[in-house]
Amino acid sequence: MNRLKTILTNVCRLVLALTFIFSGYVKAIDPLGTQYKIQDYLEAMGLVGALPDWGALGISVALAALEFCLGIFVLFNIRRRATSRVMLAFMVVMTLITVWGAIWNPVKDCGCFGDAIKLTNTETLLKNLVLLACAAVIFTWPLRMTRFISESNQWIVINFTILYILLSSAYSLYKLPRFDFRPYHIGASIKQGMEIPKGAASPRFETTFLMRKDGKTREFTLENYPDSTWEFIDSKTVQTAEGYTPPIHDFSIQEYQSGKDITQKVLNDKGYTFLLISPHLENADDTNFGDIDQLYEYAQEQGIPFYCLTASDKDAMQRWIDLTGAEYPFCITDETTLKTIIRSNPGLLLLKDGTVINKWSHNFLPKNSELTTPLQQSSIGQMPRDAVAEKIAKVFLWFVLPLLLLTFADRMWAWSKWIRKKQEKLKHDISTLTKEKNEKENCSR
Repeated sequence: MNRLKTILTNVCRLVLALTFIFSGYVKAIDPLGTQYKIQDYLEAMGLVGALPDWGALGISVALAALEFCLGIFVLFNIRRRATSRVMLAFMVVMTLITVWGAIWNPVKDCGCFGDAIKLTNTETLLKNLVLLACAAVIFTWPLRMTRFISESNQWIVINFTILYILLSSAYSLYKLPRFDFRPYHIGASIKQGMEIPKGAASPRFETTFLMRKDGKTREFTLENYPDSTWEFIDSKTVQTAEGYTPPIHDFSIQEYQSGKDITQKVLNDKGYTFLLISPHLENADDTNFGDIDQLYEYAQEQGIPFYCLTASDKDAMQRWIDLTGAEYPFCITDETTLKTIIRSNPGLLLLKDGTVINKWSHNFLPKNSELTTPLQQSSIGQMPRDAVAEKIAKVFLWFVLPLLLLTFADRMWAWSKWIRKKQEKLKHDISTLTKEKNEKENCSR
């Protein structure tokens, strides 16, 4: 029975560890995506604006770090009692949230695995019930979990894990997520992503625009989009009928001034197109606007279309123009779509024949030295060769390998310590036997 308990505990421990490590990592490398999901839940609870963006981002980073660290700590059996208690408490809270989600369906995708794996609320509840049962098992028998690292060296794993996952989030915020699971990843054809297979039921979507004129506010669709005398306020795309949903279903571009839909024009262009992406210009980082202006000048010289896609209103656009001196044309695109395309505000997208060739955060825009030749002859006009296998290898090199080496060194140290103890015990036993033998000989004399 005791052996069965040990086996069960360690199986549950591995299930929890692998799930939490994966879940925490995919959240950590996309902290903005997790922030948006947290804000979706707050909106579903009627708490819009209750938490500032920086607060939601802080919770996003902390949640990802907590999940990842719990996974590593359970895997390496770090602080067994404390970790098992925190794990159980965490799963109780998450299960209660998913019960609410499964019953009322406030948010379609829970976001528990970021954009890597999509689960319905019912699937998420079933998954959490299994994890809750596993957490209850390790909470009941924490000392039956096999230790991989000596207690005296656990602080190294703790500090290294926390540092690594926080730096991963910081890197993703400053640059872009290392792994991109969204339909607008580099190499994706937007046009193909919008296609519906033959015979599949077609869902229907409707984009509505909130416009204002003479103090009156009205909603319009693409069919009755008003003239330029109306001021744009907001837009949203909703699904009006079920059916096969293509990976990309809400991508549309309307010129701000004319209201003309230029989506197909952009996607069918046989050449390059620059898209400056900013969901909200009023919140966009303006520290690198000079680089953006230089890119626009380069695009004009090379005859490359350049558009700024935003969901901001007229006032925000004008403030951006006054601040940066922007001369590029502005277009309206759904806010959620823009947030999905790139995790940077602003961010830059380069298309070629409707395919995503490259992406840049506003912190890593192409420099002047890269804008001296036509795009087809330049490195920025070519698709990066940073393959998924190479990215995985880097994660292995910077995180997994050091932990493996530490574990090996720790086990060797523990083994040598055990050998020394055995040798000392053997010497002590021999010494004791020799002493007893000498005493007996002395007594017999």
